[in-house]
Amino acid sequence: MNHLKVTIYTPESSLRNPAKLLREMLGDLLAGRELAWQLAVRDIKAQYRQTALGLLWAFILPLANTAVWLFIQGSGIVTIQSTTLPYPVYVFTGTILWAIFMDAVNAPLQQTLAAKPMLAKINFPREALVLSGIYQTLFNAGIKIAVLLAALLIMGVLPSWGLLLFPLAVLSLILAGTALGLVFTPVGMLYTDIGKGLPLLLQFLMYLTPVVFPMPSSGWAATLFQLNPLTPLILTARDLLTGFTPEYWDSFLVVNAAMLILLGLMWVVYRAAMPILIERMSA
Repeated sequence: MNHLKVTIYTPESSLRNPAKLLREMLGDLLAGRELAWQLAVRDIKAQYRQTALGLLWAFILPLANTAVWLFIQGSGIVTIQSTTLPYPVYVFTGTILWAIFMDAVNAPLQQTLAAKPMLAKINFPREALVLSGIYQTLFNAGIKIAVLLAALLIMGVLPSWGLLLFPLAVLSLILAGTALGLVFTPVGMLYTDIGKGLPLLLQFLMYLTPVVFPMPSSGWAATLFQLNPLTPLILTARDLLTGFTPEYWDSFLVVNAAMLILLGLMWVVYRAAMPILIERMSA
């Protein structure tokens, strides 16, 4: 007679034993890798199979955003300070990098919401959902970066040694986006307002980051840009891609360390909140 493995859940909190919690988290992360891959492949195929333009959607929106800002700058509607790069290169690289960050922010909440029916019926490592979102973000980022590199070559921007470190900068954007996305996920599972308001928040945050505007030299705007933790991530990624020496390397490393800590903390919150959220969804 075959004996099935039985898992017994008790109200005892694993937070009282950090070492046990860490083992469980890493164990569930490893156990969920295959499921995360299958979910990512399924979602990517579904995402592009039902569209006429297919993979083109991965960079159409950043390209459209670039065209809008080039029109605004060229028509004189908004006066934009001079940049070290030609403005078309500056804004196109900025919008592509920001699109990668936005994908990473949205992924945890989108994946968890899409898995609502499965969460209520099947017991599986919840980390698989977050990992699936990261896989999909990496896939879409690869398409965007390939188009970006081709566009830079056409515009006469030749890569340098910094291109070898550019993947590290892209991973830092995905790290920051995933950490921030997990901040919104538990509340977003209960209130749909979070999912609807997140794009507005990210749009506003983009204007406080050197994506389409260069760093202000003085005033309150300069202070906000300097305090924004995303500023060194975007600037370092752009510098590495376009052959400039990164000016914010120290801040880049500090922000990545802080995001790693935030990711770890929100991972714990995510694990602790999921049983409560599933119970409320099942009620």
